[in-house]
Amino acid sequence: MQRRDFITTTALGATALALSGCHRAEEKTAEGTSTNINRGKKVTLKLATSWPAHFPIMGTGVDSFAKRCYELSGGSLEIKVYAKNILVPALQVFDSTSAAQIDAFHSGVYYWKGKNPAFSIFGGMPLGLTSEEMITWMKFGGGYELWRELYGKFNLYPLIGGTTGPQMGGWFKKEINSLADLKGLKMRIPGLGGEVMKKLGVNPVLLPAGEIYTSLERGTIDATEWVGPALDSMMGFAKAAPYYYTGWHEPGSILELTFNKARWEKLSSEHQAIITAASEEMTANMLQEFRYKNAKALQELPKHVQVKTFPKDMMVAAKKALGEVLESESAKSPDFKRVLESYQTFSRLNKSWDDISTKNFLAIRG
Repeated sequence: MQRRDFITTTALGATALALSGCHRAEEKTAEGTSTNINRGKKVTLKLATSWPAHFPIMGTGVDSFAKRCYELSGGSLEIKVYAKNILVPALQVFDSTSAAQIDAFHSGVYYWKGKNPAFSIFGGMPLGLTSEEMITWMKFGGGYELWRELYGKFNLYPLIGGTTGPQMGGWFKKEINSLADLKGLKMRIPGLGGEVMKKLGVNPVLLPAGEIYTSLERGTIDATEWVGPALDSMMGFAKAAPYYYTGWHEPGSILELTFNKARWEKLSSEHQAIITAASEEMTANMLQEFRYKNAKALQELPKHVQVKTFPKDMMVAAKKALGEVLESESAKSPDFKRVLESYQTFSRLNKSWDDISTKNFLAIRG
């Protein structure tokens, strides 16, 4: 796929995929309580994404999610998937779902830290948990409960909607040989990673997918992170920035499949279960697809691209800056402090096991 063809998919029409399943309508019993009675009644939901139509892995993952729900539900649940800017702009999906203008959205959690700084933790932490560890914290360490509590204040109900695995550190027009080389650079980097880079002298910029390459090519930004070799190659970043750095800021980014809470609660238990099961399948498939396609795309990078690691003095400063960011955000936001404590409690619990299992094995494997 050519880069310009890829980018122009932002202007394509919405993807509408039917989902199916047995709908159970609410009916009052003699005691006045509500029970679910199978009526075979069809339900249609509108889901907007922050990605171009059929965007590889992330967008196609949502397409497959919708199709899977169709297959599992037998025809009673239809989820229509709309690419960014069709129903609402890419970065307005949160507000539109909160206001019940649409039923659901698929996006990155880190985009909404302006709503509540605690949200950035649910998207993943620089130098923190991997995808597998993040999902474990969410499902077993209390992360989901906190996420749903805080999103509930915005009339939203979130589900994990995929994960990227470890991401690369970004594409730079100029080589970074020391911490000083970061001073004054304009870089597209969201979330807590952006806050850390800001402390290192970078001017972080938030841009949706369709605007990144043009901004990099024209010099509006000096660097950008995106995901990994598979998607980065399709975006064409190598043409504008030849230095490609290994990652640290997003070791396990979580994507979200979030519903209007009131609309979610009106769904039958069957439809809720189908959506939940399909979202977990999508998450597993997305992680596996990212791993395979990143590994393959890494071998196919243009010869002029130089894969680099950030200098030691920068990473020492980044670790220090991260501690300062976390301390500052905790002091300003009780929600951030509470979520961070839960995250760190799990991280400490996990570390001792991870050190003697995964970390030790990788050292032995070499």
